[in-house]
Amino acid sequence: AVSALARLPLAMSQLGTLLLVSSPQVSGRLGPGGLAAGVVALAIAIGSPFFGALTDRHGQRVVLLAQSLVGGTALIAEGLAAVMGAAWPVVAVMGGLAGFFLPQIGTMARVRWRAMGAANPTMEAGILETSFAWEGAIDEASFALGPAAVGALAVLAGPVPGLIVAGAMLVVLGSWFALDPTSKLVEVHPGRTIRAGAPARSDRGGPGPLFTSGVAATCVGMIFMGMVFGSVQTGTTSLATDAGRPGLAGLFHALLSVGSAAAGLALPRLAHRLDLPARWRLFAAGLALFAAPLLLVDRLGPLVPVLIILGMAAAPYMITLFSVAERSASAGRIGTVMTLLAAMNSLGYAFGTTLAGRLADWGGATPAYAVTWGVGVAATLLALPAASRVAPTH
Repeated sequence: AVSALARLPLAMSQLGTLLLVSSPQVSGRLGPGGLAAGVVALAIAIGSPFFGALTDRHGQRVVLLAQSLVGGTALIAEGLAAVMGAAWPVVAVMGGLAGFFLPQIGTMARVRWRAMGAANPTMEAGILETSFAWEGAIDEASFALGPAAVGALAVLAGPVPGLIVAGAMLVVLGSWFALDPTSKLVEVHPGRTIRAGAPARSDRGGPGPLFTSGVAATCVGMIFMGMVFGSVQTGTTSLATDAGRPGLAGLFHALLSVGSAAAGLALPRLAHRLDLPARWRLFAAGLALFAAPLLLVDRLGPLVPVLIILGMAAAPYMITLFSVAERSASAGRIGTVMTLLAAMNSLGYAFGTTLAGRLADWGGATPAYAVTWGVGVAATLLALPAASRVAPTH
């Protein structure tokens, strides 16, 4: 429960920054808002693998505690800077500082699941994949509830309270997760490496390479996933703004995560029928196919079923990438690889919001959604050769 709630600030930070900087209180334009949200996402992309490597070396407890305290305080400061009349670049920089320190709670929870498998060699093989699916569904639920909370607060009280609430939640809940007893499962001891499904073993050869072929391919795939999220969020914000209700953007964007979370929970059953390469190709193609109707949407009403259906490809695609990376990663690089994938998601979000924001200022929601569809096509083209190099293990 703590880990689920502690993920909300990360989900709230990007849309919260987009709405704050786009508001008349700061810039009054969607372009700077998308750029500022991209700064937050880029900072997350830079900070995540850096802190992930620190957890591989020093364990999660101290690292996550520092991230929660500093990141939460920076989110609060970002909201207060807007209240004090700071220019939008200043607010964007504050958001970037917060983003750099934001902890990847979901990723760290996955690492703890691996440690549980290492501590219990009798654990069934399917439990780890089921746990990954569960964590993916919780991640998606957080990205439904986070934007919805920011949107609701924006409708009721403006864009500032969303960031202040997110900061306060991170300080309390992120620290709680950092100090939870499960963090002891991933304490680092000299000369030892945790490997899921087997006892901890000696690793005298070092941590191993970071960018194996599987890890590199999944990093590119995760960039595409982030671009889908960023461009959809920007296009939806454009539609909601044109309708005179920009605060509804978070509630509508949450629909993407509703379908995604539901499909993520159903993935373990499908995993027994389709191997990883087949799932990678299937859900990449789903991103392209289900994004195509966005090009025809020009009002908020028809957007509801389109976003829910598109979401049904998103979580399974991400969970599949995490599973491929987990099997492709070197034993001593697990924390770094998992946070690296999360960072690539944020990097893609930065690209997606920045590109879609400029296109939305030029031509409205349709050009922004064209980015979503184009990225889906690119993800499909990547999956065709990359998945063939993955061992067809269920």
